[in-house]
Amino acid sequence: MKRIRSGASAALLAALALMPRVALAEAVIGKPAPAFSLPDTNGHTVTLAEQQGKWVVLEWTNPECPFVKKQYGKGNMQKLQETYTGKGVTWLSIGSSAPGKEGNYPPARWNEIQKERNAHPTATLLDPDGAVGRSYGAKTTPHMFVIDPTGTLVYQGAIDDHSSPFGDPADAKNHVAAALDEGISGKPVTTASTKPYGCSVKY
Repeated sequence: MKRIRSGASAALLAALALMPRVALAEAVIGKPAPAFSLPDTNGHTVTLAEQQGKWVVLEWTNPECPFVKKQYGKGNMQKLQETYTGKGVTWLSIGSSAPGKEGNYPPARWNEIQKERNAHPTATLLDPDGAVGRSYGAKTTPHMFVIDPTGTLVYQGAIDDHSSPFGDPADAKNHVAAALDEGISGKPVTTASTKPYGCSVKY
């Protein structure tokens, strides 16, 4: 019996070793946001640690996703980016699509796309192995996260309350804008978590 158990245990360990490595802990509201270090599309390294003292928005994006196209096609995402970076917020757009999958582009193409859609993030970060996306539990594009100046996660979820690839985002309640407006004015964030909607992140 000992040999059988021993053999079964060895087989189990071998199977576990072959399984994909998925982050066990995801970002939790009220806790420090997971640290990260990622290259941007201009060859610079961006870390969360260097954003200490600033409000930070993380926007998971995929230009091919209809839900993302709605936000950018109507100019909503660009307006949010411009408004809040103008208030000193660091806005980081993140691409976590794996090589060969929809939404994975070389840096030069990312820069072209951001220019074509008149985007205004502080930087566009590349996460092709999906490590940072998984550490945050990013599930959709868009999936939004707001981090306060102490590095604490204060909002995660949908960009707004209209979970459709159609319609005008201007007619929806924007959760990210609400969280930033409350937080920047010193108030607690009323809605700290919502269910994200959109296309699945192409890990």
